[in-house]
Amino acid sequence: MNGGMNGGGMRIVLVEDSVLLREGLIRLFGEAGYFTAGAFGDASDIIDRVRAARADVAILDVRLPPDFRDEGIRAALALRTALPGVGILVLSQYVEGVYARELLASGEGGVGYLLKDRVTSLEEFTDAVERVRAGGTVLDPLVVRQLIASRPDPLSQLTRREHDVIELMAEGRSNATIAERLFIGVGAVEKNVTSIFSKLGLEESGSDHRRVLAVLAFLQR
Repeated sequence: MNGGMNGGGMRIVLVEDSVLLREGLIRLFGEAGYFTAGAFGDASDIIDRVRAARADVAILDVRLPPDFRDEGIRAALALRTALPGVGILVLSQYVEGVYARELLASGEGGVGYLLKDRVTSLEEFTDAVERVRAGGTVLDPLVVRQLIASRPDPLSQLTRREHDVIELMAEGRSNATIAERLFIGVGAVEKNVTSIFSKLGLEESGSDHRRVLAVLAFLQR
C-alpha cells in the first residue's frame, strides 16, 4: 500500500482486478496526496474491508472476479446500504445506463460513475474523487446522455441551450462552471435552470447537489 497523507488525509479503498491499473491508480493517489488504505482484486467481504480501512471513498471496477459481470456494482450497492457515509466511485469500460440508474436509485449523493478511457488527466480524476467524498454526484457525460436519451418526450420541451444546461447539471456542475463551459453569463444559466425545472415539473432547489439528484430522479422515472 502506497500513498501520502496530504490531500486532507483522504483514505481510499480500491477494488480493481487489473494489477497494472491497480498499481497505477495507487501511484496516482499517492501523487494526489491520498492514502490507499486497501487495494484488492475482487470485492469479497467488501463491507468489512472498507470498514476496517476507515475509508472515505471506495473506488470499484464494475466487472470483477469471479464472473466479470456486475460484481463491482453489487458491491457498491451493498456499501451504500451498510456504510452510507462512504463515497462511491465506480469505474467502467463501457456506458452501462442500467448500472448507473441502480447506483443512483437511493437518491443520495456521494456517488460517481466514470468511464476509464475518458479520464484524461490527474486533475480531472482527483476532482471527481473530491466531489464524491464531499457528497456530490459525478457522472461521465456519456452516461448522462444515455440517461437523458431514455426520456425523450418530456425533454423535447427543452430548447437546445436548456438541453446543454441539463446535461451539465446532471454531471454535477455548478452554475458558475456551466457558464464557463457554455460561454454565457451566470445569470443566463440561472434563467435556463429555472425554465428547466418549470418544464419538467420539478421543485427548484438552491443546492447544486439537490438539483442534480432532482434531475436524475426525473430521468430515471
